[in-house]
Amino acid sequence: MKYAPKEEIEARITKLKTLMEKASLDGAFFHYKIDYYYLSGTMQDSLLFVPLDSDPVLFVKREISRARRESPLRNIMSYRSIKDIPQHLKPMRRLGMQLDVIPYNDAIRFKDLFSDVEFVDCSPLTKELRKQKSPFEIGLMEKAAEIGRKVYAKVPEFLREGATEIEVGGQMEAYAKSLGHEGLLRVRSLNYEAYTWHILSGRTGTIVSQSDSPMGGLGLSPAFPVGASFKRIRRNEPILVDFGICYHGYQVDQTRMYAVGSMPDMFVRGYDACREIHDRVLDKVVEGYTSKELFEYSKELGDKLGYGDYYLGYKPHKVRFLGHGIGIELAELPYIAATHTYPIEDGAVFAIEPKMVFPKKGCCGYENTIHYTNGKCRIITDTDDSIIIA
Repeated sequence: MKYAPKEEIEARITKLKTLMEKASLDGAFFHYKIDYYYLSGTMQDSLLFVPLDSDPVLFVKREISRARRESPLRNIMSYRSIKDIPQHLKPMRRLGMQLDVIPYNDAIRFKDLFSDVEFVDCSPLTKELRKQKSPFEIGLMEKAAEIGRKVYAKVPEFLREGATEIEVGGQMEAYAKSLGHEGLLRVRSLNYEAYTWHILSGRTGTIVSQSDSPMGGLGLSPAFPVGASFKRIRRNEPILVDFGICYHGYQVDQTRMYAVGSMPDMFVRGYDACREIHDRVLDKVVEGYTSKELFEYSKELGDKLGYGDYYLGYKPHKVRFLGHGIGIELAELPYIAATHTYPIEDGAVFAIEPKMVFPKKGCCGYENTIHYTNGKCRIITDTDDSIIIA
């Protein structure tokens, strides 16, 4: 069991307070478990309060003994109801609250309890804070990538004609969990859940669904309409495996291509184009292109290579992003997308995923998790990127 070092948590709190001061906040509440985990080191059922001028206080409902063991914070106390909170805090005028994720009823209760306080959204602060990864975080992501290498190398043992997509996904997940994969990819979203079951073969790779992706997959039912399905794998069809790994809360994302028997030339050429786009976009990251410029440049490459109709999906289902930050959530800053205009900053970790969808035929794609540091793009998920034939 790995715990976040005290100095790691203290550094995060210090950076947070700098952002809080710029936002004129006297303090901030963190209800969302991803963020209070990042700031405290524990994901026990808690509420974290960070005052600008004193030490943080972690209020724990369950289980406080584990919280004290997992978190290096000094002030950890139990509580039963949010009505217990105000008595432990001094009067303040302007407080942060994670208004993008807190339930409306909880926000109203807090406003009633702190009637003289102005509440503002502090979620942008933690999103900004988590954009750059520390050596401790990179170490966990490298461990996740190490698990991923072993899992992807194992895929040919699971692939066979007649096996279902979900059967292959289940075998991959079981093996990954035996190595430390936690199974769930966390997403900051009301209605989206991410599991590691994107095994898309043949025409299921052309099915779009509720996820913001060039291809969604058929899924298992209308209640789970995304990812691997009960479709049986056939010979000589493309099989896209997009299987993220999560280790101690930190995720890496990657995509590789497989086939049973042989891969049709259409998808071999499409995969080569995806790899070329991937590599040339990373060159432009180093040159300082902004997110939007990177996205538009990738589209130009897709057109020049002859894949304009298929790159990042087919009309009207094309997506408007090429990459996303990744860490303790599947989608973090920075994004490589049409509406984001900043350059990629030193210390960022992001996934880049050029993909092609050929209607009624299949899909192909290539994805890696990248660490940008000291003016270089380093591929964390350095798994074999050749097309693997089982």
